[in-house]
Amino acid sequence: MKTMGMTDLRLVGDARHREPMALALAANSADVLDRARVHATLGEALCDCVAAFAFSARAREWAPVLLEVREAAREAVSRASQGPVAFVFGNETAGLTNEEMFACQVLVRIPTGNALHSLNLAQAVQVAAYELRMAGGVSGANPARNRDSSATVEDLEGLYRHFEDAALACGFFDPQDPKRLRERVRRMFSRAAMEREEVNILRGLLRALQRDRIEKT
Repeated sequence: MKTMGMTDLRLVGDARHREPMALALAANSADVLDRARVHATLGEALCDCVAAFAFSARAREWAPVLLEVREAAREAVSRASQGPVAFVFGNETAGLTNEEMFACQVLVRIPTGNALHSLNLAQAVQVAAYELRMAGGVSGANPARNRDSSATVEDLEGLYRHFEDAALACGFFDPQDPKRLRERVRRMFSRAAMEREEVNILRGLLRALQRDRIEKT
């Protein structure tokens, strides 16, 4: 990260980043580990971000928008004018779960040869950091959009919960088979770089529909 000018490291779960081995491997970068923030959940780590890009070598049936890493880096640099942007990596053994992937808006793939598709974690982070560095050098962020206007991951999670509650209440959402609709709704909204006002409009509409349903019953 630091070789490419990035220092905001967020860790999820039982972090061991200040153990002697981690500090020894962080050549001239112990300051990044010292400032790293540890969060209990991925949602907590992403709550202030306007976009989150999940990295996975595995194909997923119902994935968010899929971009290759170079295109994802350009998109991330563009969105960075609106607020923090996260690149999300799983652990070395299992990568990201489907639930973790769907906490993000974009799925990112690093192109590889046909024989082997997986990179180890350090290699994947370095490739992503390099592409971000290059994209930042050739792409100007869009200054026309106010940083405070973009919906954060926390805003989007609130919209998803509200949508699901409303769909359950009107009988549209089958509680016995929630996964399919839940994932498709997230996939649909992940295609749009939503503003906070747009999220509020949709939630206002959902509240009005819920209120109208209560009054009629």
